[in-house]
Amino acid sequence: MSKNTKKVRIFSALEVANLCGVVNQTAINWIRNGYLKAFTTPGGQYRIYAEDLTRFLDSRGMRVPAELEERFREDVDWSSVLVVDDDAELNDLLKRWFERKLASFTIHQAYDGFEAGRLIAEKRPGFVVLDIDLPGLDGHAICRKIKEDPGFGKPFIIAMTGLDRPEEAQAMISEGADAFFAKPLDFDAVTGAVSELASKARARDGVADA
Repeated sequence: MSKNTKKVRIFSALEVANLCGVVNQTAINWIRNGYLKAFTTPGGQYRIYAEDLTRFLDSRGMRVPAELEERFREDVDWSSVLVVDDDAELNDLLKRWFERKLASFTIHQAYDGFEAGRLIAEKRPGFVVLDIDLPGLDGHAICRKIKEDPGFGKPFIIAMTGLDRPEEAQAMISEGADAFFAKPLDFDAVTGAVSELASKARARDGVADA
């Protein structure tokens, strides 16, 4: 079923209050004070999109309800990979390699940070193979954005770089990358990382390996 057929989850102020363990007026105050993004119905009632509620909870260090976490996991395509690298030749090589080795996966491509952000929001891939040294928005900024914004669904990030700086690996891992590889790439190792992370996603969601 296409993800476009999923019902958009919208909460009332009372539902937000119940989820957060506060009274209804507190949730309304969050909205009126601009802390929680909401819209009003023709009848003047507040309504909150799931994405905005999750961002609010995450920004305040509050527990995200299991219902919301499940909704975002379901909305991620765990059988797709986005390759992000401004080296067009390497990007194309990786795409063809993954298509051979990960035949059940859909492979998307981006050649700069801004295009990567658009495709992550649009395609919602479960795995992002991300070059660090990108024009415009670099890999560090993209990695932090993906991991900090629960609306992206928390895809796995496999970082890579040709920069000869050992501290890059530690920096990317600290920013949320799930794996790191130096260039020239070991294509088998990168593919193995995607497969291993895919198994983790299936185990977490209670789906047996194919």
